[in-house]
Amino acid sequence: MNPQSRPLRYPLVRSPRPALLHEEEFARRCGLHPELVRRFWALGLIPAARHVDGSLWFGPAQVPAVARLQRLHTALPLNYAALGLVCDLLDRITELETALRVRGRTEPVRRRTTPPRPTVDRPERSQRWT
Repeated sequence: MNPQSRPLRYPLVRSPRPALLHEEEFARRCGLHPELVRRFWALGLIPAARHVDGSLWFGPAQVPAVARLQRLHTALPLNYAALGLVCDLLDRITELETALRVRGRTEPVRRRTTPPRPTVDRPERSQRWT
């Protein structure tokens, strides 16, 4: 068999896991006080992994999520606890808009016409007058 005609085989390579950031480093990258980062975690706004010693470790992908929380907090007169609900609603709206785009339904939804009310079927009366 010709060496050039053999298919090339590549060993499987695992992609490296993103390194987690300690809470102080994460707070520094977000431009926040570490206590505020801990408050975000306690409110359930950002996920974190807890180390055996009790320290929190965050993924680097959470930095944009914290920036979004900060933008919403400055733009809306809401406390941090209410921002969780706002973020959930905004994420749900994005999912629904994406689903509409995928299905090709970009036109506005038409008003539902009310169907005619069903008539009540009454039993026929007999012709006898007894």
